[in-house]
This record gives sequence, structure tokens and C-alpha cells, in this order.
Amino acid sequence: MEQAISPSQSHATGVVQRFDIYAHIHKALRLFMSDTLQAVGAMDGSDGGEVACVLGQVRALIVFCGRHLQHENQFIHTAMEARQPGSACTISSEHVHHESALERLSTLASAVEGAQDEVRSGAIADLYRELGLFIADNLAHMHIEETGNNAVLWATHSDEEIIGIEQALVASIPPDESLATMRWMIPALSARERAEKLALIRRHVPPPAFDALLDVARENLSKRDWSKLADALGIEDRMAA
Repeated sequence: MEQAISPSQSHATGVVQRFDIYAHIHKALRLFMSDTLQAVGAMDGSDGGEVACVLGQVRALIVFCGRHLQHENQFIHTAMEARQPGSACTISSEHVHHESALERLSTLASAVEGAQDEVRSGAIADLYRELGLFIADNLAHMHIEETGNNAVLWATHSDEEIIGIEQALVASIPPDESLATMRWMIPALSARERAEKLALIRRHVPPPAFDALLDVARENLSKRDWSKLADALGIEDRMAA
């Protein structure tokens, strides 16, 4: 699914508005991470079905983060290095650390899965603490990207060029991954950002693909947020809850 470019993805620097390539995807990441941490913390280790569900979300987050690292390495860091050599070295080295952390989280998730009831609570606690540290590191990491990396991009690229980088990145993502991304991005955005993004996506994708996206939105938004989106898109009758 093509990700349309929204005017709300601009970042204010004084009176100048610049396109922020990180704005929406980082909102999605923050929501996915915080929701998963809460789920692990509240997990009932004696409920096999709940354990399987929560670990499924943990593993989905691990895959999501791993692919996100690859996308940034391939498209954003390459663009930075082409115009300002060495500018992506530090952040790229942090990505290597994050890849190792993701492997550690995967190992801990498997430990929870394989643990007997009497020791599972300890395995859950280990996963919870490690996931918290991973998220804390990523929150700081995303701040650096949104400030330092954006500063490099804005100094070396026009907004049109940065939008082109994002369009190339999004075009490389298969439809199933794109839809999984929108599951977290849609509820993470503000009402205005959400409406702008979906209105633009509607212009670029076939109706069945857009209907699938609306299903994702309806399933993951509160009644109030869905109502706002439906009103903005003029679809309240067709998709009324």
C-alpha cells in the first residue's frame, strides 16, 4: 500500500516548515512499543492463550523494528552519507546495537514460551525489564534521528528530495508489511494527521486496498476518533459503527 505524503509531516524550525521523514513512522513505533510493554507487564503467565497472544505481539514488534532499521539504513542513511559523508556513522552503529538487542528479546520471548508455570513469572519479568530498556534506548535514539538526522537532511536536501526518499522507501515495502505498519500508525496520529494521510492514500490506491485500510482504522480507533475520521473522509454512513 502506498503511503501518501501528508502536509502535517513538516517540522517547524523558526518560521521555516520542513518535511519530517520520521514524524509518522516514529509515532507508530512509540505506540507499538508502549502497548507491547504494557501487555507484557500485565501478562498472566498461567493463561496459555494470553501468553501466546502477548508473545505474538512481542515477536511482531521485533520483526517491525528489524525491518524499520533496514529501511532507514538503506534509504535514509544512504542519502545522508551521499551528501555529507560520515553523518550517519554514529546512528548506524546504534542500529547494530539494536539488532543485537532484538535478538536478545527474541531469546527471552522463547524462554517465556518454554518455561513451566512455576518459573514462568521470572522469565516474564526478565522479558519485561529487557523490553523496557530496549524501548528507553529507542526513545532516545528516535529523538536523535528527529533532531540530528533531520538537520543533516534539511541542510543537504530539498523537501522534494526528502519526499522522494520516503516514496522510494515506501514503494519497497510489501502490502502486508504496509498494512501492519498502518495498524499502529493510524491510531498514533492526531485526528488531523490521520485524516490527511488517509485522504491522500485514497487518491493513490485501488478501492479494495483503501477499504482494507479503513477496516484497520475502524478496528483500532476509539469510537470518537473513528467518528472524526469518518466525518473527515465522508464515509460515516458506509462504515458506521
